[in-house]
Amino acid sequence: MPINPEESELPPLKPRPPKLAALEPLRMPVFRLLWSTWLMANVCMWMSDVASAWMMTTLTTSPIWVALVQTASTLPVFLLGIPSGALADILDRRRWLVATQFWLAGTAVVLCSAIAMDMINAPLLLALTFANGIGLALRWPVFSAIVPELVTRPLLPAAMGLNGIAMNASRIIGPLLAGALIASAGTVWVFALNAVLSIASGFVILRWRREQRPQPLGRERLISAMRVGVQFVRQSPRMRAVLVRVAVSFLHSSAVMALLPLIARGLDGGDAGTFTLLLAAMGAGAIVAVLCLPRLRERWSRDQLVLRGTLLLSLATAVVALAPHVWLAAPGCFFCGAAWITVANSLSVSAQLSLPDWVRARGMSMYQMGIMGASAAGAALWGQVATLSSLTISLLVAAASGTVVMALVLRYVTDGPGEDDVSPAQAGWSAGPPQAGPGESGQVVVTVEYIIDPARARAFRVVMQQTRRARLSEGAIAWELLHDMSQPERYLEHIVDESWTEHLRRFNRATAADLALRERRLAFHKGEGPPVVTRYVVQR
Repeated sequence: MPINPEESELPPLKPRPPKLAALEPLRMPVFRLLWSTWLMANVCMWMSDVASAWMMTTLTTSPIWVALVQTASTLPVFLLGIPSGALADILDRRRWLVATQFWLAGTAVVLCSAIAMDMINAPLLLALTFANGIGLALRWPVFSAIVPELVTRPLLPAAMGLNGIAMNASRIIGPLLAGALIASAGTVWVFALNAVLSIASGFVILRWRREQRPQPLGRERLISAMRVGVQFVRQSPRMRAVLVRVAVSFLHSSAVMALLPLIARGLDGGDAGTFTLLLAAMGAGAIVAVLCLPRLRERWSRDQLVLRGTLLLSLATAVVALAPHVWLAAPGCFFCGAAWITVANSLSVSAQLSLPDWVRARGMSMYQMGIMGASAAGAALWGQVATLSSLTISLLVAAASGTVVMALVLRYVTDGPGEDDVSPAQAGWSAGPPQAGPGESGQVVVTVEYIIDPARARAFRVVMQQTRRARLSEGAIAWELLHDMSQPERYLEHIVDESWTEHLRRFNRATAADLALRERRLAFHKGEGPPVVTRYVVQR
């Protein structure tokens, strides 16, 4: 068939995404299997929260004990956020996820037994709620780290959106199911069902045959893994920017969630059913927004989505604050949920794309800590504002300040141009150090000697500052750039590693972005051969 020359000059048509692009990851059997367990796990979480809070009201009339149920559930995230992320990175993620499910089942069984034998009291319920929170704190980072293993990079936003659907659908299903069981059979059956579902989820996960990755250097030590995780986040401009943005977002968005019971009670004819309706409207809005996110990402960049989502959240919060009837407050809650998931999904995807696999669980655990910390602080802040003024004023102040602060953060807390390629560097990219250790256990000091044209020294120092961040991100404990006063063209890079094993780990952690930075660095060197590398072991 002849080709029209004019048609041959036309640019190729950009392929359109499928109509249900938001659901595309569910076509993958492994993702579908693990996503179903995530949905089931979140339903159990909401059921447990509702049942624990309700049982505490039957054990004591003290408001402080009832409030401590929520504290006991969330406190483990702060105490165990970094250790749980480190464990999820250094242990087998499949087995660790199964272990967390069985932990949750065990706490539910103990709670059922205590209720059945009439041994339950307020302190014991609080302790078991805290134990359940430990399981939740250990589970979240490992599941966040597993998702990028299951889907390709282009499908990651849709996969994270589906996780948001699971969380918000469970927010509707869990409380309704728990309420029905409590009313018809008793609270003990809620925890019994939790135990059964948690065990079932564990066995479902065991069906997943995860590819085992060799660890020639052995497992990292927990303390060292925690240090490196914190160090990576500190040295990553993108992760720092994401943490600031998610903290600002949840600090302000927590106003509606924290004050929702009072909002429902203040509406005409408001009661417990009104509260459930507003909560369901918020979850429904989040689910609808996730289905629309692929189209929205085509139109706007990540920062534009974050700012527009924050603005929509502010407007919806103002509607909820001023609504006299539930028929106006419910649509406001719907758009609050839609705006909240738009911002949260955009920031979560940005965090995932900035984390190499070797540190992913640690980075996402700190992301979760930022969410929980900001939510807790926001709830206390807007509750205090409402106490000193009124519910309406508190919501309106949160709405107005949310957009203003986020606009300032997007303008002044930058995360650098483009996205770094955090895929592992190709094998053999560097000769690296000899595999045989020095036979001594002290710190390892590495020096790299560069010969630089003084006319290009300023540009070289800029690249070396990026090199400093890269070395520290990979696990080095110290870095300096020395300039020879007697030979102005001579520079000495000075790196300190914790041990010989940790020195070898730095080479295994290198990414494609690190390889590109290495090429930029070597382009400045004008010596006859490559830069001279010397390694020393600190004598003890």
